[in-house]
Amino acid sequence: MTEPGVIQLSQFIAHPPAKVWKALTDPELHAKWWAAGDVQPIVGHQFELDMGKWGKQPCEVLEVEPLRLLKYSFAPGTMKTTITWRLEPEGEGTRLQLEHSGFDLNSPLAHQAFDGMRQGWPTVLGRIEQAIADS
Repeated sequence: MTEPGVIQLSQFIAHPPAKVWKALTDPELHAKWWAAGDVQPIVGHQFELDMGKWGKQPCEVLEVEPLRLLKYSFAPGTMKTTITWRLEPEGEGTRLQLEHSGFDLNSPLAHQAFDGMRQGWPTVLGRIEQAIADS
């Protein structure tokens, strides 16, 4: 069961963990499926993700386990949320799990973001496999 203010999704991707990891951590590839930004798998690395009409959102890498886990803060100045990506080998592909947590549902801005991202994340995740295939 998902707790309030948390988005959890899981998706099978028909590529090995190394390729999925690259999609999460290579800025050029990351921009093809989600947002442009200098994401790097280095704890403490600060970067911005260009969310288009929602502006550039600051992020900071909090935890890294190569090929297994990438966790970073997302919009800490306004929403104070955390995005956690977990990768698990599954057959000849990868099970990618997303947890976007920390939405304060008592805040109108955070509640609106939660509703929008809860609807938008499945579409975003759906673009990763094609971005990997095209790279």
